[in-house]
Formats: sequence, structure tokens, C-alpha cells
Amino acid sequence: MIPPATRRAHSLVLVTALVLPLLFPGRLIAQLPVSLSHPVAGALPAAFDLSHVSRLAEGRSPQLEVPETSGDGFAALPPETQGDLLMVRHQYLAAIDAYRRGPHDSAVIWNKLGIAYQHMYALDFARMQYEKALSLEPNYAEALNNLGTVYYGQKSYHKAESYYRRALRSKPNTAAFYCNLGTAYFADHKYRQGLAAYQQALVLDPEIFIRESLARIAEMGTPEAEAQLNYALAKLYAQSGNFDAAMRCLRAAFSDGFDDRKHLMEDKELAGLRGTPQFHLFLTEEHWQN
Repeated sequence: MIPPATRRAHSLVLVTALVLPLLFPGRLIAQLPVSLSHPVAGALPAAFDLSHVSRLAEGRSPQLEVPETSGDGFAALPPETQGDLLMVRHQYLAAIDAYRRGPHDSAVIWNKLGIAYQHMYALDFARMQYEKALSLEPNYAEALNNLGTVYYGQKSYHKAESYYRRALRSKPNTAAFYCNLGTAYFADHKYRQGLAAYQQALVLDPEIFIRESLARIAEMGTPEAEAQLNYALAKLYAQSGNFDAAMRCLRAAFSDGFDDRKHLMEDKELAGLRGTPQFHLFLTEEHWQN
């Protein structure tokens, strides 16, 4: 029996589960998600949040109770459930072996195989598993999204955008898909479209950019792209009244080279933020006070 705490972890819609190398450690931009969709076996809910699993591995909350992956009890579980538990323990090769003993006509299994390969940075192998899932279920939104993350990781941003849009046609109210689409747009220097996608993600899930996750996007692009993305997020947060998050993004944008005082002082989305003590302190620190 899978303990309740583990079930709760599985029930969380994952925000970020793509474990690509972290190119920009410590920067706010690195916290933006490329989200892998991971269904879970049996009667468990639709997805589990691998960012929470990562925190377990570091000994941080939430503390999840994960069953042992050995012994008669584990061996009696269905192969798919074994694979899910091995994924929780980051035993990706063993998870692949377990999933391969599952039904070969299941798009869900092939999608999970893709995720396991992607955790090992084997993007070409991951792509093949997602394509197999889609050959069985052409409108499988999670596999479409995940295939988009492969192309994003390979810097094929236009292809990534196409798959994210297809995923959204299948599941139009999925914040993580909009977030992924926005990230691809920004990497492709399509800032206006990226901002619109992020705005929709924020409407669907106001905390999507705030939730802590250890799995982060990688290879975002140039510092200019990072600066533009962080500045756009600052405006989104300011509009929503989250001035603390807006200031974090604004500081990150400046650290990446943003220095457009005209936009900073005139953009209407930042009007509320400009009236805060944090903003005036920031101007003083940047020696921008009149």
C-alpha cells in the first residue's frame, strides 16, 4: 500500500520536473519552469510534483514517506507503480526497466519512459518515447507538452512552441503549458507573445511563478533575454499587487543588464510599484534618484 503522504505528493500538479543542467545558478530567471507532465499509476491522481521530491532528497520539507523499493511487498506491485516509486527515489534506470514491463499499448507508460530518460539528459531517447505515446494517443496533452520540453532543451524553440500550443489545444486551461510556452517565446526573443502567455498562466494559477522548485530551466539564452524576461515578470507581479516578487524580478533584470530608465519610470504596469518604499530604496541603490 502506498502511504497517504506519498499519495498527496503524487496528487500535486507538477510545476517543474525537467532536470536539465542549471546554467544560471542563484538567479531568479533560473527558477522559471519548463514543466514535465507526469501521470501516476493506478487510482492515484493525475500528476506528482518532482520538485517536492527533490526537496525530500535534500532533507527539507515537505517530508514524504516513500516505500522501500525492495522486498516482496515492492515486487508484488504492478510494474507501473514500481516505476513511479523508483522515480521518486531518482532510480531512473530501474524505473525504465519497471515501466518496460508494463503494457506496451499504454501511452501513459511511454510518456513516463520519456520522463525517466529525460531525467538522465537522454533527450533523443526521451523524444522517441514521447513520439510513441503520441502514436497511440495523438492528442495526449501531457506527452505533447513533454515533447515540447525536449525541443526546448535542444534549443529548437519554434518546435517547442508548436508542441506547447498543441498541448494547450487539448487542455486549454493548463497553467504549466502556458508557462512553458511563454518561456519558449522569451528564449526565441518573442517578448510580447511570451508576456501574454505568462499572463494567462498567472490568471490560471496565481502562484505558478512563486512556488519553489529545484528543477529549473536551463540554457535560457543571452543575458538580454534573461533581463527582458525578468522585467516582464516584474510588471506582471506589480499588476497583481505582489510588490515583493516584483522587486525580486526587477533586481534580477538589472543584474542581467536591464538599464532602461525611461521604461522603468513610465511603464503603466509599474505605477503601483513606483510608489513603494522598496522601489525608492532600489533607485537609491542604483544611484537613480533625481
